[in-house]
Amino acid sequence: MESQVYFASVRCNSRENNLLNKIGRLFKRAGFDRIIKEDDLVAIKLHFGEAGNTGFIRPIYVRKIVEQVKEKGGKPFLTDANTLYRGSRKNAVDHLNTAIANGFSYSTVGAPIIIADGLRGRSYTEVEINKKHIKSAKISNEVYYADALIVVTHFKGHGGTGFGGTMKNVGMGVASPAGKQIMHANVLPSVNEDKCIGCARCKRWCPAEAITIENKKSHINSGKCIGCMECVTVCPTGAISIMWNESSKNLHEKMVEYVYAALKDKQDKVGFFSFLMNITPDCDCASWSDASIVPDVGILASRDPVAIEQASLDLVNAQQGIKGTALKSKLEPGKNKFKGLFPTIENEWQIEYAERLGLGTRRYKLIEV
Repeated sequence: MESQVYFASVRCNSRENNLLNKIGRLFKRAGFDRIIKEDDLVAIKLHFGEAGNTGFIRPIYVRKIVEQVKEKGGKPFLTDANTLYRGSRKNAVDHLNTAIANGFSYSTVGAPIIIADGLRGRSYTEVEINKKHIKSAKISNEVYYADALIVVTHFKGHGGTGFGGTMKNVGMGVASPAGKQIMHANVLPSVNEDKCIGCARCKRWCPAEAITIENKKSHINSGKCIGCMECVTVCPTGAISIMWNESSKNLHEKMVEYVYAALKDKQDKVGFFSFLMNITPDCDCASWSDASIVPDVGILASRDPVAIEQASLDLVNAQQGIKGTALKSKLEPGKNKFKGLFPTIENEWQIEYAERLGLGTRRYKLIEV
C-alpha cells in the first residue's frame, strides 16, 4: 500500500499561492492538524545551522508551522540536540546563541527554543528497542517527553550518509552526544596529549570516574569508560577525540534504528516536512554553505518518514544538476546526484533499512497542493 506525500512547488504567482500559504495548506492536507490536541507540547525538530552556515531552513518558514500548531491549540517549541563535534552548538548556551544569531529568535518564529538534551548533552532517556545494532537508544529528553513531534528537514548532501534528510534529522538529530558516538564508531575516546592542558574538566564531568590526571595530562581508563562522550563535549581544546571508523552501511543502519527509537511511542503524533531548497552538497553542520547542486524544487509533507525520504530523493534526482558546483558527475535528470557527490556511499541504504524496520513504505503517491 502506498503512502501519501503532499508537494508544493517553489513556483508562486499570487498572494494566495506564496510559499507561506503553501506551507499552511501542506500542514492541513498532510493531516498534521489531527495529531495535535489542546495543550499538547509540540516539539518542532529542526537544524538551526552552524555558525557561518546559510543553507538552513529560513526562520519565516518555521514561523508558519508554529502558527499552524498554535491554531490547533498546541504549545510549540523549537528543538535540536547538542553536537558531538566541537563547533558553535556543542552545549546549550552556544547552541541557543547560534540559533538566535541565525534568526530563530522568539520575535521571528513565535516560539521558544529548548535544547533537547540539556546544558551539556546529558539529558536523555534510554529507549529499549533491541534491534540489530542498537539495543537501547539514548533519546534526548525534550523530544522523548513532547506530546507531539513535527520534524522539519532541510534535504541536502551529507559526507557520512550521502544525503541528509528526515532519517538524519531524526536519527542523528535527537540522539545525545553519547548516542551520536555509538552511531559513528565502535571505539572509546582517546586523548591527544599534545593538545591536553591538564585542566581536569573532563575528570570532573566523567560520570564513570574513568579519567585521571597524570603528569598534567588526562588519561582514560578503558575498563571504566562507558562511552558517554561527556569528556569530548566539555574538553576546551579538542584534546579528546573519537574515531569515526564505523562502516558506512552500519552508520546508516544505526541512524535508522535511532529513528525507530525516537518514534517508538509517537506513531500517531508525528508529521514530517522536507524542504527541497538550497540543496547544498554539505550538511548544515558545516560552518559554510556551498552552492546548490540542483535548482530549488519545493516542499513536501507526509505522515510517513520513509515515503517522504524516498520522494525527496526522487525529486532531487529528477533535476538537472547545476554546472560549476561541487556536483561533477551524474548531472543528468534521473541520475543519483548524491552518488555524484559521494561515489563510495550507497545513500539509499538508509531508506531501504527504514522500510525493513517497518517505519513506512517507499511506495508513495505524490499529491500537489
